[in-house]
Amino acid sequence: MERLQKVIARAGIASRRKAEELITSGKVKVNGEIVTELGVKVTPSDRVEVDEIQIERESPVYYLLYKPRGVISSVSDDKGRKVVTDFFTALKERIYPIGRLDYDTSGLLLLTNDGEFANLLMHPSNEIEKVYVAKIKGIPLKENLKKLEKGIRLEDGKTAPAKIKVLSVERKKQTAIVELTIHEGRNRQVRRMFAAIGHDVLKLKRERYGFLTLAGLRPGDARELTPHEVKQLRAAALDKKKNQQKK
Repeated sequence: MERLQKVIARAGIASRRKAEELITSGKVKVNGEIVTELGVKVTPSDRVEVDEIQIERESPVYYLLYKPRGVISSVSDDKGRKVVTDFFTALKERIYPIGRLDYDTSGLLLLTNDGEFANLLMHPSNEIEKVYVAKIKGIPLKENLKKLEKGIRLEDGKTAPAKIKVLSVERKKQTAIVELTIHEGRNRQVRRMFAAIGHDVLKLKRERYGFLTLAGLRPGDARELTPHEVKQLRAAALDKKKNQQKK
């Protein structure tokens, strides 16, 4: 048996907190009866409705995709462009990406049908490290890289401190390959961070998410996460959350 709010969150209807609000406001039914108390548990055979619509209860699945460039991090696109779920056409579960990678950015992207898990990983306070490798135009000065390490002000606020490593420099072409580690997930954040110190990003790839890497995968390849990997990710995010609450 599982708590009702967890079942709703896992179905992708809402976050667990929002699911609790739906319950207390009388918008949830179990086997035809309105439930307003939190803590109610349901079995897989129980019928759960939200706003008179029965939710589809699927077994939770978790996938890692090596997203190619030129693919939208969404389940659909009104312009008919390729989306990340196009790589999972044989999958019966309805999955969606955890966060996003820009259209022109390649690399590691997680997808799931577990709403609670997705919200946990995406919450800024949980500080899941993301490692990017960027090819940038121009050769960055040390003092400018230090600005990124300390946090730089963008139009939507100052970024958290980042880790920077210059991997290579091509002086004839005036380009550099730089590794950047952040834990935030703002829209086009990496590109905007480099633009703030005067460098356009020519190519960008997310190499790592937490402890997960792209090892053994090519663009367009995907694999299912192991139960241990899912447990590790959840534990890491919850541990960060607890540490933040203590501060």
